[in-house]
Amino acid sequence: MAHTFEELVEKQRAANEAHARVQNLRDTYGAPTTAPWTQEQHGTYETAWRAWRDLARDAQASVTEYARDEDKPRNEVEADVKKAATEPPGDQ
Repeated sequence: MAHTFEELVEKQRAANEAHARVQNLRDTYGAPTTAPWTQEQHGTYETAWRAWRDLARDAQASVTEYARDEDKPRNEVEADVKKAATEPPGDQ
């Protein structure tokens, strides 16, 4: 499946947002070793972590495919995507 650069950026933004959610939950709940989490907290965190993992994996696979299809170095495509994903939409 071919992807546009803009699609890659949107996938990376989604992964970034999911990662921020995981970090926010860690900050809110504290470390599970010092303050045991409730079952609900654990379930919420695990769901958020899985979403982040899946979105990041999808973004990485799409970057790999795009780089191959465009005959560009993967690490350069990844760096460009990550940079663009941190800019507000419309600023690229």
